[in-house]
Amino acid sequence: MGGTRQSPEGAPTSARLPGARASLHPGAWWLWALALGTAATRTTNPLLLALLIAASAYVVATRRPHTPWSRSYSAFLKLAAAVIVIRLAFAVVLGSPIPGTHTVLTLPEVPLPDWAQGIRLGGRVTAEALTFALYDALRLATLLICVGAANALANPSRLLKSLPGALYEMGVAVVVALTFAPNLIADVQRLRAARRLRGRPDKGVRGLLHVGLPVLEGALERSVALAAAMDARGYGRTADVPPAVRRTTSALTLGGLLGVCAGTYGLLTAEGGTYGVPVLLAGLAAALAGLWLGGRRTLRTRYRPDAWDARAWLVTASGVAVAALLTLAASRDPAALNPGVVPLVAPTLPLWPAAAVLIGLLPAFITPAPEAATDTRKEPTT
Repeated sequence: MGGTRQSPEGAPTSARLPGARASLHPGAWWLWALALGTAATRTTNPLLLALLIAASAYVVATRRPHTPWSRSYSAFLKLAAAVIVIRLAFAVVLGSPIPGTHTVLTLPEVPLPDWAQGIRLGGRVTAEALTFALYDALRLATLLICVGAANALANPSRLLKSLPGALYEMGVAVVVALTFAPNLIADVQRLRAARRLRGRPDKGVRGLLHVGLPVLEGALERSVALAAAMDARGYGRTADVPPAVRRTTSALTLGGLLGVCAGTYGLLTAEGGTYGVPVLLAGLAAALAGLWLGGRRTLRTRYRPDAWDARAWLVTASGVAVAALLTLAASRDPAALNPGVVPLVAPTLPLWPAAAVLIGLLPAFITPAPEAATDTRKEPTT
């Protein structure tokens, strides 16, 4: 009588945030995006890379939340385009070791001293060299776009709650770095829109000065507020643990990381094929044990931790399936996934690897749609 109705978990129903349990675990978004990026590293076929970009872009367009940090996807698209342009410019100016017979243009060549053998400035630019540079740049651009998709889909503050205790302080630094650029981009967009509505210039040197100063002021105020909030919450405090536990933690973490490096080296070399996998697994186990022991020094609790449900498993599995199938295709048919440029031929779209890429669209159909935007903040003045 007169009390607050309790949910099955024991928390007051009125205190629950709307859609808190409907959203997907942010770690699933990152694993899905990193798996698509791994798949992009297995091919230089521009058709498959374009299909990977289209799949990630469709998921972002349908499942991106209406938040300031989710607007960073366009910045990653521009960064990917800049990577392609810079890579092609380097191929034109500095040349390429790829031989070719189809000359596109010939630039004046600058003579270099003897100690700069193998480097040239200007000279003949071939279509084969430009095509090779385009394929290589498109692969890196696809990887950047996949990382941008993870930034646009995963809530960084919710991702921080899922980190182990030993990685909490490092995770805070990473989350602050990840959220700084999206917030900066959002501030610039709001200020430019406010100046356009007032009939003031938002481009050129004058517009840059009038937009840049308020953005810098807002960034400084946000930094001071963040520092005060972190200090009030006891950021950086550690619990007292016995010296033996500290030494064991350091030994396990350092030994585990060395084991991971040695095991990875063994997998990459022909001579270390026998010991690579056991050493890698042992190193991972030791590193995880060190992280678990290191978490005892961090005093913190999780408020409403995100649950890893069946949808998170399906989203992660869809990305891992794309990476595994493209890795398998690269080993079975390397010519289709890595088309040659000498002689110069048009790339073809392999059917079953292309169908494998479409598995990455699964999150667009099994995850909840984003909630309607409820941002009622006023536009900043200049």
